[in-house]
Formats: sequence, structure tokens, C-alpha cells
Amino acid sequence: MNKIIKATTATLFGLALVSSSAMAATTLRFAHPAPQSDLQQTLAEKFKEEVESASNGELKVQIFPNGQLGNDSQMIDGTRSGIIDITLSGLNNFTGLVPEAAAFTLPFMFSDHQAAFNALDGEPGDRVMSELESAGLKGLAFPENGFREMTNNRGPIREPGDLQGLRMRVNNSIVLNNMFELLGANPQQIQVNELYTAMETGVVDAQDHPLGIVVSFNFDEVQKYLSMTNHAYAALLLAMNKNRFDSLTPEQQQIVQKAADDATAMQRQMNIDQAEQMISQLEADGMEVNRDVDTEAFQKAVQPVWQGFIDEYGEDLIDSIQTAAGQQQD
Repeated sequence: MNKIIKATTATLFGLALVSSSAMAATTLRFAHPAPQSDLQQTLAEKFKEEVESASNGELKVQIFPNGQLGNDSQMIDGTRSGIIDITLSGLNNFTGLVPEAAAFTLPFMFSDHQAAFNALDGEPGDRVMSELESAGLKGLAFPENGFREMTNNRGPIREPGDLQGLRMRVNNSIVLNNMFELLGANPQQIQVNELYTAMETGVVDAQDHPLGIVVSFNFDEVQKYLSMTNHAYAALLLAMNKNRFDSLTPEQQQIVQKAADDATAMQRQMNIDQAEQMISQLEADGMEVNRDVDTEAFQKAVQPVWQGFIDEYGEDLIDSIQTAAGQQQD
């Protein structure tokens, strides 16, 4: 009898081990380029907390901030291949996969944050998400970097002529490259994690980013002037490897999607709420901030950039964005 009991106990123990192994948590690797002080990390932590809690630990999220797994293009490629499960990057970095999405980055496309949210969360954003699937990505949400502002070491930027001759760091957005070139700057593409050194050593003397990036990357240490140009809206895209997403149970997919939506809503609001605080911090750290920008003059000057986009891609997505945003431009 004792032998039978021992054998039964051993069998049950073995089954328990197998069951435990089968129920082992699935770990999702989440990579983004920003420092841990940035709201992108805050979003990632919120996403992690909600996913792990709602799944009762069946899903785990491991966060890799600060470009630990590569630059933006490398992280996107890694997510497409499945080396990385989830990435958060600027929407402009996905335009190699969905070129038409550059419409969202056209200068002065959006009048305010809510207009951008309306378009990104509506049909135009859904169109981009759908097109990403053929590239092996499941789009989850559009968090924000915010409106791009200009910083430099020469003087305040108030009108288009103030950009003449500036060595301007630019990202890989074709429309913004075209804009700065049109306005007389000398654009140079540099990865964001190399930008501080490039400005410190004088390789470039100007750049444009939303406030959060200026603060979290400490650009105030190597830039003197901040001009509130609001010349372009910078959306982020939270994307997941599509095969990985499809491998989850329907319940787990719902958990991931809800966590992405909740974390995005939180991060967007925090970005808006902290804007004035970030400006004050930058001023306290020695930056000179000017808001007296001739927006109308800039809008008029950049019309050829819009026309160039229309000539290549047509007006369909632009019209869709403006309708969803609740605004129409002349």
C-alpha cells in the first residue's frame, strides 16, 4: 500500500510540474528609445502593470528603455522579426513601411492636441494600423511626443528667415527634411541618442523635438534658445509583432489592447499637463524661451512641402485626416 501511495504521489507531483511548466508566464519584451525619465517609460510601466495584473501573471512585460535594444529602425526591424515583442517609436520611423503616413507629420497639420487625437484614433489612424499588418506588425495605439519646437544656439526663431544657414538636426521625416531645406537651414539626419554629442561638439547647432524629449535628453545643457514654433505634431506608435499578438488567447489580446489604450490615454494627458512645467524647468536651467513666433508666415512658407506630398501621394489621406480632426485648411 505504501508503495502504491508513493507511486501515486510521485505521479501527481510529476503532473503538477508539467502543469506548472505549461502554465509558465509568457514574457513580452518591450523596447523604446527614451531615457527612464521620459513619459515613454511611464507609459511602458503603466502598460506592464496593467497587463501583468489583468492576466494574473500569465503575461509578463520586460522593459528595455533608452535604446538598449538598438536605435528606432533596429527596434522596429527587431519587432517585425520577433526578436522584440513590442516597440514604441515615432510614427515617422514607420513611414518606410507606410509612406503615406507621413501626412500626419506635415508642418502645421494639427491646430491642437485634440485634433491630432481625433485623426489618429479615427479612420485615418485605423488605415495606418491596417497597412502595418502586411509588414508583420500589430498597431496597438498612438501615444504622443507632442508638438515639435525648435532649439538652437544662435538666437530666437520668430520668422522663417531666422532658420537661414542653421545646421539643423532632423529626423527621417521626408516632409520635415524638405521643410527645413526650404526655409534655408542645412538639415542633417542624426540618431536621437547621438544628438547631444553632435550639438555639444558643434556638428549641428539646432534641432527640433517636443518638450519632453528636450527635457529628458538634457538638451538644455547644449542649447541656448527654445522657440515655441509648434511646427509639426509628433505622434508615437506602439506596435507589437503580429504573430506574437495572434499567438495570445482572445482574452490575453483584449488585455494587451486595453492596457495599450489606457497607458496611451494616461501618457497623452500627462504630456499636456506637464508642458508649462517643462518650459519653466528649461528656463530655470538657463534656456531663453520665446513664444512670439509668426505662425502665419511659417504656414505660408511651407506650402510647397504640402504640395510636394500631394503630388506624390494625392490628397485622400490629408482630406481624411482633416475631416477626422474636425478642421479644414485652406
